[in-house]
Amino acid sequence: MSEGDCTGVAPMVTEAEVEALVHGICFKTGPPRSIGVELEWLVHDVHGFDNAGGYTPRQPVSPARLEAAYAVLRALPLHSPLTVEPGGQLELSSLPAASLMECVTAVSADLSAVRTALGPLGLALTGLGTDPWCPPSRLLHEPRYDAMEKYLDRAGTAGRHMMCSSASVQVCLDAGYEEPGPLGHGRRWRLAHLLGPVLVAAFANSPLSEGRLTGWRSTRQVLWADIEPGRSAAPPLDGDPRTAWTRHVLDAPVMCIRADDGPWTVPKGLSLRAWTRSGKPRPPTREDVDYHLTTLFPPVRPRGHLELRMIDAQPGDDGWIVPLAVTTALFDDPEAAETAYRTVKPLAERAGPGPAPRNELWLSAARQALHDPELHEAAVTCFAAAQEALPRLGADEAVRDAVAAFTDRYVARGRCPADDLLDLPDLPDLLDRCHVHGKDARP
Repeated sequence: MSEGDCTGVAPMVTEAEVEALVHGICFKTGPPRSIGVELEWLVHDVHGFDNAGGYTPRQPVSPARLEAAYAVLRALPLHSPLTVEPGGQLELSSLPAASLMECVTAVSADLSAVRTALGPLGLALTGLGTDPWCPPSRLLHEPRYDAMEKYLDRAGTAGRHMMCSSASVQVCLDAGYEEPGPLGHGRRWRLAHLLGPVLVAAFANSPLSEGRLTGWRSTRQVLWADIEPGRSAAPPLDGDPRTAWTRHVLDAPVMCIRADDGPWTVPKGLSLRAWTRSGKPRPPTREDVDYHLTTLFPPVRPRGHLELRMIDAQPGDDGWIVPLAVTTALFDDPEAAETAYRTVKPLAERAGPGPAPRNELWLSAARQALHDPELHEAAVTCFAAAQEALPRLGADEAVRDAVAAFTDRYVARGRCPADDLLDLPDLPDLLDRCHVHGKDARP
C-alpha cells in the first residue's frame, strides 16, 4: 500500500469486524502446495573482503552509492519482487512456487542477475544475520520508518539494529489442511514454534555487532526477542490457532497511525482493540488493520500461509538453499513432518509457559546454538529426516549435496556458521582494528 493512501474516506471498522476479518484470513487451509522464500542481504563493498572471502572492517557503503545501485537493480527483469530494507539491506521475495525446485531455480536466477549487476559497481551481497562492524544507519527516510524508529526506540536500541543491521532467510509454507494430522494447520502451527529453536541453533550466523563479540551466536534472534513482547512474541500455543492469533492482533499495541500528509502519529499504550472501541485519534479503517498486521513480528507469522522468520541469513552464494530445503522437507513430507514433530515435542516442557522467542529454549538456541545438547540431538534427527525426504520432494542432486555438506560440516559436529566466524584466527586483530577492548563475550 502506498504511503499516500492512508485514510481517504474508507469506513471505520468495528472490533467485531476486525475479529471476523483476522480470524478469517490468518490460516488459509488446504493441501500444502506452495513454497516461498524471502531473502535479506547486507550490501558491502567488495574491497571489504579478504582473500578467503571474510568481511573485514570498512566504512559502510554511502547512501548515494546504495541508491544508485538499487536504481540499476530495479531495472532488471527479475521474477522475484526486489525491495529495500530501512538500513539499505536488499530483499528478494520469491513468488509462490509449486515445488521446492521451482522456488530454488527462480530465486537462484534472480540472485545471479543481481550479483552480475552489482559486480561492476564494486558491491557484493553478504549473508550474515547482523552487520558485524557497522552501526545501524537508516537509508530510507519515510513516514513509515520514521514512526517505526521512534516507536521502537522507546524500548532501547534493539529495534533500530533490527531495522538497519539485520538480515534473514524467511521460509514461507502453506498453512496446511483444516483437518488434524501431520499436515494439518494446527499441527504445523505448533511444529513451527517447537522446531523454531532448532532452526535458530542450526543456522545461527550473527555473533558480532558493531565490532564486538555479543555473547550470542544468533545476535539477530536476540534483537527480535528484545523488542517489546506485544510485537515480537508468539501468542499462546494452546487452543485454537485462529482464536489465539486474532486475540493477539487485537491486543497488540498500535505502532503508528498513518496520515496523508506530515508525520505519522506514534501512540503510546494504544492497542488495536482499544482503538476500535474509542475511534480516537481518528476512526480506524480496514487499511489500518492491514497495516497493523505488517507491524507484528513474531517468529512465526500467519499470513494465510506460515512465515517462519527465525533463520539468520546464511554465508555463501547458495547457503540460503539449505534452510529452505530442510524446512520444506520437515513440513511438507508427511513422514519427515511426523518425525520432526515427535522429535521436538519434548522441547515444549523446557520452553515452559513463556512465549517464543523469549523463553529459555529460544534464548539457549540463540546463545549456545547446537552446543546445547538437546538442540543438537534434535537437529541431528531432524536433518536426517529432511535428507531422506528431499528425494521424495523432487530435490535435485545439487540441493541434496548442499544439505548433506551442511549436515556434515555443522550439524553432525554440533556447530553452526557462527562458529566459523568465532574461530577465525585473525578475529582478535579484526576486533582491535575496530578499537574494541575489554572482556571477550564469546558464547
